[in-house]
Amino acid sequence: MDLLAVPRNQVSAALQRAFEVARFPQEQYTDPPGDPGLFGPDSVTWQVNADASLVIGGLSALMLQALHPLALAGVFDHSNFKDQPLRRLSRTASFVRATTFGSTPVAEAVIATVRQMHTRVTGVAPHGVAYRADDPDLLRWVHVAEMASFLASHRRYHPHPVSGDDLDRYYDETAVVAEKLGATDVARSRSEVKAYFDAVRPELAVTERTRATMAFILAPVGRDPASQAASFVLGRAAMGILPGWARRLYGIAYPPLVERTTIVPAAAGLLTALRWAGRPDIVEEATARARGRRPDTAAA
Repeated sequence: MDLLAVPRNQVSAALQRAFEVARFPQEQYTDPPGDPGLFGPDSVTWQVNADASLVIGGLSALMLQALHPLALAGVFDHSNFKDQPLRRLSRTASFVRATTFGSTPVAEAVIATVRQMHTRVTGVAPHGVAYRADDPDLLRWVHVAEMASFLASHRRYHPHPVSGDDLDRYYDETAVVAEKLGATDVARSRSEVKAYFDAVRPELAVTERTRATMAFILAPVGRDPASQAASFVLGRAAMGILPGWARRLYGIAYPPLVERTTIVPAAAGLLTALRWAGRPDIVEEATARARGRRPDTAAA
């Protein structure tokens, strides 16, 4: 059964447009020449974050992050996510692109903007506990959940995924972004991530807001059959890469056979289309800049 018996070019074009809705104004990749940014072309971070599989990883990260009541409270109280989901997703994608492939000044400027935004996100969660988006503990949770989700999607859907020590390098490299945002004690390896998830699990819960967030992420997006089919596949693929303990918390009975025979092949086909229709110019521009060249001379 082909869950994506629809024009893949139409789907990929729609997704590309969606992630251009709300970019950070500082986002650019050509200047200043010679600046490698926070990571550089030889980093594992560039290799992982350049791939379309981050779309699934990003959705899965939202599902995982929603298990923390304080992190979710900030989204419900201060975000327009449910009214303008594409805007929020586009903003997150822009942040990841800019901090990954942008020059050091670009990355620092975007991080500074987000830090300023976080100072205004405060309140009290439904269970009576106060929260602040700039709380180092919450920043640690959001970052680790996101990086773990990115890697999980990369390992399942990239045709040539990184492995071994490079998986630890990814966590070690990307910790710099969390620290610049204000996080502390950030996990820097697979073993540290596992230990962190074990330690934080008593703070996690499936609440009414958590269920509403999951239902919203899984709901069909768009009015045309192509977009709705794509959103169905992406949502189920994101659910499929959640850690086992997270799926048990959600009470997800997700048959592995269905995942292997329908969801994974359909998601892989969609990601292939996205790679063909992607924006390689970002990586090309960033590589040329890091090597001290202009994009039009990158191949010279």
